[in-house]
Amino acid sequence: MNYFLEYTVPAGPDNAEFEFPYDEIRTGNTIPLSETDAEIIHTPELPARTGIVGASIPEAKLEAEQLIIHSRATEGALYEDPSNSLQAGVGRLVATFVEGRGWQDA
Repeated sequence: MNYFLEYTVPAGPDNAEFEFPYDEIRTGNTIPLSETDAEIIHTPELPARTGIVGASIPEAKLEAEQLIIHSRATEGALYEDPSNSLQAGVGRLVATFVEGRGWQDA
């Protein structure tokens, strides 16, 4: 099965927010902030959707939990998605995780 974890990464304690250039004309290019005149986007958190390796739901939960614990995220949602989409919310919600409370099946 194909599993995906959706979670939010907050900015680090030494940074109030993430900064990155936004340029509709040159999409997909990475340019250092000091070398661009593109509009700068500021955000306190970044949403993420990442593929999780696991042959079963318990294996996927274990892998997803390790990812959350080793990031600045504190919660996440595990999806089963045979389409392999990177779009948020696609697939069947399997379970949610909150640090300190563990997994809650959907």
